[in-house]
This record gives sequence, C-alpha cells and structure tokens, in this order.
Amino acid sequence: MISKPTTYSSGRLLLLWLLLLLAGCQSTSDDPQPAPASGQDLFVSATKIVTAPKTLLQAAAASAGFGNYAQYVQYDVTFYKLIYKTTFQGKEIQASGLVGVPLNTPKPPALLSAQHGTIFRLADAPSNFPNSFSGFELFAGAGFATVIPDFIGFGASDNIFHPYFDQPASAAAVVDMLKATQYYLQSQQTALNDHLFLVGYSEGGYVTMAAQKEIETTTAHNLTLTAVAAGAGGYDLPEMLTGIATTPTYATPAFLAFILQAYNTTYGWNRPLTDFFQQPYAGRLPGLLDGSKALDEIDASLTTKPAELFAPAFYTNLQNGTGEADLRQKLRDNSFLTWVPKSPTRLFHGTADESVFYQTSETTFKRFQAAGAANVEFIPIQGGMHRTSIAPMMLNVLPWFQSLDK
Repeated sequence: MISKPTTYSSGRLLLLWLLLLLAGCQSTSDDPQPAPASGQDLFVSATKIVTAPKTLLQAAAASAGFGNYAQYVQYDVTFYKLIYKTTFQGKEIQASGLVGVPLNTPKPPALLSAQHGTIFRLADAPSNFPNSFSGFELFAGAGFATVIPDFIGFGASDNIFHPYFDQPASAAAVVDMLKATQYYLQSQQTALNDHLFLVGYSEGGYVTMAAQKEIETTTAHNLTLTAVAAGAGGYDLPEMLTGIATTPTYATPAFLAFILQAYNTTYGWNRPLTDFFQQPYAGRLPGLLDGSKALDEIDASLTTKPAELFAPAFYTNLQNGTGEADLRQKLRDNSFLTWVPKSPTRLFHGTADESVFYQTSETTFKRFQAAGAANVEFIPIQGGMHRTSIAPMMLNVLPWFQSLDK
C-alpha cells in the first residue's frame, strides 16, 4: 500500500519556515570566540642591530647603576629590532621592540619578557638600542632570550599617543610580541626551553601584571608562565588617585600629565587641557608631551603642588570622591580589583616611593591574599624610592628566575 504524501496548509508552511529561520539566526553564549592570532600571523620582520660582547654589557651595567648585576652577565648577546602586529582599539597596527638572544648558552634559554618603566622621549624606546638602555638588556647577558616591548606609542607605533595605564593595550603589546618572537626564533632554528618569565618595574610593573592576567585568563594564547616579578606598578589606580588628591606635594607631576592626556586621547574625550590643568601648565603640556622631552625636563616645567597644577574645579572633583565619573570608571576598569594571579609571583615596592605610592602594592597584595592566592609574595624594599628600588629588585629577581629555570 502506498501512502499519500503529506500535505501542508500555507499557514503551517509559513510557521515551519519561521521556526527554521529563527533557529538559524539564534546565537548562544557558547558560540566560539575568534582564536587569538598565531605568532606566524603576528610576525612582520626582525633586523639585526648588533652583537654585544659580555664585557660591553658589564660596563653598561656598571655605568647605569647596576654594578652588582654585572657578575651575572656571562654571555655575548645578539640584539634585533622586531616588528610585529598587534591590536589597538579594535584595529591592527604594527608595534616593535628589542629582542636579545644570548650566544653559546649550555642549554636552550628560557624566554623572558621585560617591561620598562615610564618613558617620554621617543628616542628612549628599547628598540633604539644601543642608543637607549633600559637595564633589562642584562637579562639576555645572563642567559635569557629577552623580549623588551617598546609599548604602543613608541618605536614602530609612535604615531599613536601612548595609551598609558590602559590594560588591554598594555597586555596586547607584550603577549603579541612574545608570540611573534617565538615564531621568529623557531624559524631561525634557535631553540628555547619551555619556561617563560615576566618582569617589569614602574609602568612596566603594571604592564607585566596586565600581560600576566591576559595569559592566565586566555589559554588559547598557548603561553604558560613559570614566574612573574612586578615592581612599583600602579595596580590600584583609584587608590593612587585618592593619594594624589589628598597630598600637598607630588614629586613626579609628569606622570599626572601623562596619564590624563593619555586617557583624554585614548578614550576620545578630547577635552581641552584647561579642563584638567591651570595655566601656564595647560599651555606647556603639548610641547612637553610631544616625545622630545625626558622626565626630569617635564617635571621642571610643572609644579609639584597638585593644588596649583590642577584646574580648581577638576581638583575639587578629585577630592570629593564623586566628580569626574568617566575618569574614575576608566581607572577602575584599568585596575586589578577582582583578578587573582595563579603563577608564582613576587611583588616589590620601595617603602619610601615618592612617585608610585607603596600602598598600591601593599593593598593589592593583601587583596590577593584574601582571595586565596597561594603563590604571591610581597617584598618591601626598605627606604627605597622610585628610582633606587629597581636595582635591589633585580638582584632578587635574577637568582630567583635562574633557580626556576632548571
């Protein structure tokens, strides 16, 4: 017996097509996110700069105030300027940094990314080595394949105003350079071991933590951290703002000008500088922040008294705890207020730091502890100021990293 074909009314057919259409259009929270770009996708070029003998690096260490560090410099190093792709504000750009490869190591070296402190002059970008010197180049002389990102706004991306204390841009500059460097060294048959270290000081401490968070929360990067060291970073930006708003003097006004102009530019506020600063300082700042001036020169052209530096209405809004809502929200967004590190981590801070307040590391560490972080240590540098604390930090970090690089 042959059954009759099923027939549908026009109404039922319309309902069926609507159901099929809705099913095809619906998305769920389980939709896969685009995979992060691979190192091969991110790599653009690598240009050899120089091969520096260890004696030259030892002399550079001594002249830069890292004399006690020179004993660890055991290898000649070939330095390269590496250009790579990264993402800034949703757009692909090219960025750059310095790569130092130690020569004739007894075993394949570990990869280490070192994040420099705040710079203002374009000429101070690490990829301008040997005309610039951050001190982190010495890690390469100690046997680590060392990556030092310029950061967005310097080197190949100097057409962009540096997104100072912007967490996504900070993390991307490090993570994408690490992956591009891995690809490049592999293409050159330069073997690495499986260890990966991060270290940074001042802004670099902040950038280090941003990169650590990105690596630990996005497993698709295929990066596994061995250990992390971060010194004197502004991890809790609202607390920093509170401290600045309530102190009669602040030693490094260039930092204040830099972060406000960076946020003003990065987030498209485009407010006149007179909204933030009094004259004559508002009128001076475009020339001071044009990439030609160093920190000391900028500080000398400003004032260390926040009440005289900031515009009265702006300063009042900082003090009352509720004004400047957009600024406060961005400072919260770019802080580390809920995330907790997983990798072995050491925080360092000078107890007498006049530029990045000691309390920002102390409160961050206490929050990590309260959240159950088992692998985080805090090492105060007694009496250390902002510029004097990096050397003692490095003397602690290097042997610690070497002990883990087995």
